[in-house]
Amino acid sequence: MASKAATTINPEEAAHFGKLAADWWNPRGSSAMLHRLNPVRLRYIREAIDAHWHIDERALRPLEGKRALDVGCGAGLLCEPLARLGAQVTGIDAAPENIAAARAHADKQGLAIDYRAGGIETLDESGFDLVTSMEVIEHVTDPQAFVDGLARALAPGGLMILSTPNRTQRSRLVMITIGEGLGQIPRGTHDWNRFLTPDELGEMLGKSGLEVTNVTGLSINPARGFILSDDLSINYLMRVRHKG
Repeated sequence: MASKAATTINPEEAAHFGKLAADWWNPRGSSAMLHRLNPVRLRYIREAIDAHWHIDERALRPLEGKRALDVGCGAGLLCEPLARLGAQVTGIDAAPENIAAARAHADKQGLAIDYRAGGIETLDESGFDLVTSMEVIEHVTDPQAFVDGLARALAPGGLMILSTPNRTQRSRLVMITIGEGLGQIPRGTHDWNRFLTPDELGEMLGKSGLEVTNVTGLSINPARGFILSDDLSINYLMRVRHKG
């Protein structure tokens, strides 16, 4: 496992997302795409939780008694549902503006979430039962060091869930040419050259002592919007655990 990096935070990326903080919770604002993505992500996460811990799918609080960490949490779009599922949630993000927006929104919802500004290398804790990081690794300076940090945070027997765009010509067309070109995604959000293929990310995870147990595509259906599928060409989600 690689040693801790000085920082995995890209200041330009943090500034870009920090500027979006005030509008993060507006479902029709600059983060509208994330709001449409979130229900599909949550479906995948819930299925992964139930399978990993053998929990009844009808349970209302399947994460009761468990600690969850969301890395690159933005203004808390995933942290809040995890808290409602019963988890003791910690959210970290590179942009202080996002953390401020996350705290303010959680307070209004009456949710106790531990929000912190910083990168994964600033986290001095481990033992999280669930570690999530959605659409983040493509924005960091050192993906391997970032994965190493996620591995350090994950408890033995824990579950990690990641999502990221695939580096294909289709993802370039859908996410950058169309998505950013038509204003559905804020311009400058993505650098296609930083996207990782499932094999590349899987190799990084392996170097950190982790193994992938499931890869599922996140694709677009003209009638239904975002859906889970076998098509990995645009975006994909992974279930990950410690080896052995």
